[in-house]
Amino acid sequence: MLLSMLCWGSWANAIKLTPGWPIQLFYWDYVAGILLASVVWGVTLGGGAGVLFAAIAGADHRHLLFAVAGGVIFNAANLLLVVAIEIAGLAVAFPLGIGLALVIGVLLNYAFSPAGNAFLLFGGVGLVAIAIVIDAIAYRRREQHRTRVTARGILLSLLAGVLMGLFYPLVARSMHGTGALGPYSVVSVFAVGIALCSIPANLWLMRHPLPEQRPLSMRQYFAGRPIWHLWGLIGGAVWCSGAVLNFTASQARFVGPAISYAIGQGATMVSAGWGVFVWHEFRGAPAGARRLIPWMFLFFLLGLAALALAPTY
Repeated sequence: MLLSMLCWGSWANAIKLTPGWPIQLFYWDYVAGILLASVVWGVTLGGGAGVLFAAIAGADHRHLLFAVAGGVIFNAANLLLVVAIEIAGLAVAFPLGIGLALVIGVLLNYAFSPAGNAFLLFGGVGLVAIAIVIDAIAYRRREQHRTRVTARGILLSLLAGVLMGLFYPLVARSMHGTGALGPYSVVSVFAVGIALCSIPANLWLMRHPLPEQRPLSMRQYFAGRPIWHLWGLIGGAVWCSGAVLNFTASQARFVGPAISYAIGQGATMVSAGWGVFVWHEFRGAPAGARRLIPWMFLFFLLGLAALALAPTY
């Protein structure tokens, strides 16, 4: 779970390493990286190509549909969050989107498979949610030119959060019962769902660009620097590795999907750590913004400790 949190909180560094490369063009390589990594995980730790494809072929249509639907919904949520950040700003979109996703995802996963101490689980979720809000306030205070918050931006943030909270329970369902997928085979099917959603959705975003962008074409994608394509593939592979680790951890009976998902969503604070200590995003920020950073990490660590202890009591 901790490794999955690290992967999910680190993949976005690939975007930082491709300055000037539009997110829509980056996204094609990101999805390709997820697909490639899902196959690599399946044919290595998953038991080999024969075992991987046999597991997929042996699953019933209902479980396959759950996995594909999870990938479609995750990808829709991810793209909506990107648009919401551009419209409403990180300080609004992130706490609304990720905070709502955390609450919805944990509630639904716990209802599906209750495991661990409920008080520690939901208490930990509350502490992590507070850390996300403090993170958002710090970024808000850092911004010199604040993005104007609109009803559209808020609505997109909320919709992204709802969808982000729904994808994991579908994946959990696809790994439960007779004819279910395993944690390695489910990632390959999940990745197919991501790709199926990405093609129409990302093409639409290229033709109807984000604010202050021009329409994009696939010719621009193929004209991109090789190193940019490489970082996109690496970013997708890192995210997929986090998904494999998280789905595998969720299958431990004393952990369950709710705790695994909740700790995985701590990736927000890992991402903030990269921003603060590596990319120096708060260098030169007002003192009021910098003072919030220790409090953000304190609430995050307390929440993470509660979530980690939940399976043991």
